[in-house]
Amino acid sequence: MQVKTAVVGLGKMGVSHLSIANAIPSLDVVAACDSSAILGQMVGKYTGIVCDTDFEKVLATPDLGAVVIATPTRLHERMIGAALDRGLHVFAEKPLTLSGEASEALAARAEAARLVAQVGFHYRFVGTFREAKRLLDAGAIGRVTHIMAEAYGPVVLKPSNKTWRSSAQEGGGCLYDYAAHPLNLMNWYFGQPTDCAGAILANPLSAEVDDAVYATMRFGSGVTGQLSVNWSDDSVRKMTTRVSIWGDKGKIYADRQELQLHCNGAPPEGYNKGWTVKYITELTEPVSFYLRGEEYSAQLEAFGAAILDGRPVENSFRSAAETDRTIEMIRAASAGERVAGAPVEPVRTRSRGRFFGLGR
Repeated sequence: MQVKTAVVGLGKMGVSHLSIANAIPSLDVVAACDSSAILGQMVGKYTGIVCDTDFEKVLATPDLGAVVIATPTRLHERMIGAALDRGLHVFAEKPLTLSGEASEALAARAEAARLVAQVGFHYRFVGTFREAKRLLDAGAIGRVTHIMAEAYGPVVLKPSNKTWRSSAQEGGGCLYDYAAHPLNLMNWYFGQPTDCAGAILANPLSAEVDDAVYATMRFGSGVTGQLSVNWSDDSVRKMTTRVSIWGDKGKIYADRQELQLHCNGAPPEGYNKGWTVKYITELTEPVSFYLRGEEYSAQLEAFGAAILDGRPVENSFRSAAETDRTIEMIRAASAGERVAGAPVEPVRTRSRGRFFGLGR
């Protein structure tokens, strides 16, 4: 069985999703949509997939069962809502929306309709980060006290022409586009923070949005957390994400290449007392098609399996809404507001002496 699928948005991520979805056994890409007619013609020429600029027309494709949405974030709420109205399962790129309230509403709609609704937080499918989750759940480092989550990359290295990612109303900047990944890992491990004690959003290069994010948060059970993210870091070749987690019986360190566990107590099976290193090659399950990294295929395979077999969705709309609420908490703290656990209204963030909105 295959799920007839449409891919909406043919930028870098959209083309990747189209390639993967069209190759894995559970999905069958029958339609695509992009605002560029020329791009659509090229996709049609080389793949045979029908591509249209009319989103509603693509949603009306006969027997369509699912849609992959990889458009600028500003468009997510409307497009996802339209897909849910037609009873379609949805895989959307992160972040889910630019509003925690809107994301929660979409999650509630998908749940009420019993539709599979998944968000592309692909780090949940990286073997090292998944193993860190398993070790935490098993109590391998005892009572957790602190987590440090970091992400650095060379995205904005000089003042440049504005793209949708660098627009406050389109993509939301480093906080939404980059920091969302390590934040989602923090949420996965420890839930939504109870409060953000302080945050700094710095923008040395971008006019409208932040280029760096630094925040201190508190989670349940006494866990504290720090976030350090900078997409204007030329010391790395591509996005580099890592987490360091301290407990009263050890420490976990994980990045895209390896996981290190230091265990002071009884070690879990497969680990030693003291330091043990596990490499990504040991922790990665095979996928049916490889492009960019196994995690990109694994998340779409999980999407297809959830539709066909009823398997639970790991990175659901509900979990993505939790990350969107955490982002709003950080934004509020950066503006001098102290927010404790409760939803907040969109706030305005200071930028080089000016204010700009980061709402929907």
